[in-house]
Amino acid sequence: GTSLDITERKMAEARHLEVEERYRLAARATNDAIWDWRIADGHVIWNEALTTLFGHAHSATDARWWLDHIHPDDRARVDAGIHAVIDGDGDTWSAEYRFQRADGSFAAVLDRGAVLRGTAGAPVRMIGAMLDLSGRKAAEAALAESEERLRLATEAGDMGFWDVDLVQDVLIWPARTKAMFGISPDVPVSMRDFYGGIHPDDLAMTSAAFAAAADPARRARYDVEYRTIGKEDGVVRWVAAKGMGLFDGDRCVRVVGVAIDISARKAADARLQELNEHLESRVAEEVAERTRVEDALRQSQKMEAVGQLTGGIAHDFNNMLATVIGPLDLLALRLGDSDARATRYIDMAIDGASRAAQLTQRLLAFSRQQPLQPVQLDVNQLVAGMSDLLVHSLGSRIHLQTVLAADLSPAFADANQLENVILNLAVNARDAMPEGGDLKVATANCCIDAPGDDAHPQVPPGRYILISVSDTGHGMPPEVVAKAFDPFFTTKGVGQGTGLGLSQVYGFVKQSTGHLRIASQVGQGTTVTVYLPRPVAVLDTADATGAQGPESPAAARGGRELILVVDDEPAVRQFSVDALSEMGYPVLAAEGADTALALLDAHPAISLLFTDVVMPQVNGRELADEALRRRPDLRVLFATGYSRNALEHDGVLDPAVHVIGKPFTLEDLALRVRAVLAEVR
Repeated sequence: GTSLDITERKMAEARHLEVEERYRLAARATNDAIWDWRIADGHVIWNEALTTLFGHAHSATDARWWLDHIHPDDRARVDAGIHAVIDGDGDTWSAEYRFQRADGSFAAVLDRGAVLRGTAGAPVRMIGAMLDLSGRKAAEAALAESEERLRLATEAGDMGFWDVDLVQDVLIWPARTKAMFGISPDVPVSMRDFYGGIHPDDLAMTSAAFAAAADPARRARYDVEYRTIGKEDGVVRWVAAKGMGLFDGDRCVRVVGVAIDISARKAADARLQELNEHLESRVAEEVAERTRVEDALRQSQKMEAVGQLTGGIAHDFNNMLATVIGPLDLLALRLGDSDARATRYIDMAIDGASRAAQLTQRLLAFSRQQPLQPVQLDVNQLVAGMSDLLVHSLGSRIHLQTVLAADLSPAFADANQLENVILNLAVNARDAMPEGGDLKVATANCCIDAPGDDAHPQVPPGRYILISVSDTGHGMPPEVVAKAFDPFFTTKGVGQGTGLGLSQVYGFVKQSTGHLRIASQVGQGTTVTVYLPRPVAVLDTADATGAQGPESPAAARGGRELILVVDDEPAVRQFSVDALSEMGYPVLAAEGADTALALLDAHPAISLLFTDVVMPQVNGRELADEALRRRPDLRVLFATGYSRNALEHDGVLDPAVHVIGKPFTLEDLALRVRAVLAEVR
């Protein structure tokens, strides 16, 4: 007989199987759709990502199938490109195109491949990977939209921006800023053009202000008005500029800001002064009054335009943040205590996103598109939480002191708006102390038993929570105090205030059925006191401060009621579904009103409608009205980052309307859903 040593062949076969297994595992592990094209017969093998990414239930196709699923507008380009590589002597190919999903929609993809050739150089196989770019493309579109809103906002304010790169010695001016220096849009500029274009009488002051802004030790705000002499036209213009330095450690790397041509305003001021010099005082007073009213109207219109843009931006940010904070909450819940470092990173990300959410709330408050949502709150806790914000806003020359009553009763007010009131009063007090001084924020309980109380004149009897803001500034005479709440009245210089600050404070306090009082003496300082009525029914301390009571977040997570989620934003909708499912609720989802109403009719067991407010075609309020007409026993919870007045009247939420603000956490959602479902009707 004959015996053969087949050890080497067996080892080769084992290595081949090992390589194939490694390839199979790699194909399953990646998020890319990996393909292997046998060029001779067109046979193409795909990994599982073809199904998970695009919904096609295939593991093998042919090249014609792939080509047929490319968007018609991209097909010829992609076909020509890949065959140029195969038929030539190239080894690699890549292209971006639109690939059709199983549901008929198209995904933006980046496809890359490598040609494997035989010994004679003829193409044998091509192996590649298809990456889904849809998410990135959507993010790029959202960024472009945000940039366009910013451009519209600057144009609405007639502003031009500027950017000085001190490291690269580069000055960036758009056409609007170049025009302020009499320079054509296509002419390159440098810092020499900036300094050379400033009027000689204003050069020293402007240069000193810029140097102070770029000084790491001072880091001053750049806030100047100066004249320019046009480089090409010789025209003298007035420019108001504001900016700030950006620092890398102890080195200033950039100074950025905005500028506005105020020549018309300066010219108007000069003409008005000339009239005052030549006309009798009565005529001059009438002209000044008309000018003041017209300026106030223009300012109001400008603020309204910027406010509309700001509200839209804040709404988009709230939707984005909802898809950040919520999934992070879910991830933290899934991790539990298994990975302390990962939990710490998640907490850091949630904290940053929460700060961004607070910023959007302030943007909505500024744009006056945030309805009053009064709740029972701990004023001491609110004031204490504002300490860092107040210190930053007041500056180093102002010493802040808080005196908080130990037994302070809870108040009933809108927490965000009350915070804005305190900040507004603090900034006014700061402006009254240009050389520095002391500012005190105090709280107290107050009971006025009879009208005409000497300590609280003009405040009717009742029980109140007092919030007072006191300064050691120059004070106000009685005639100024009498006008302090008048709209557009201000004692500040031109450009230093709108005169609306105390008017807005007054409006909020009155809307909250409270009262406002000013006590001031020239040379002694001023105290502004806010009187907020105490709620008739006072919750216990745990409820008033927001501490966990019997209905803890853990207890609130859980239920078997069927919930219908409606949101036109896929990411927000998916998080809501995942979050509610995590709590144990069965969930149905819809992207709009038509689908939602069909599901409602088909599933009588639905107990709660959880819907976004701002949606195309039919908004959340209109959907809820129709749903309640069909199902009067249905519970409704709205989610919104900006309601566009769909849920409120006169700035206050409609009674019996349940709202959760975007972005919300898992705990917020759990508690709110349970509370709405448990409400006695």
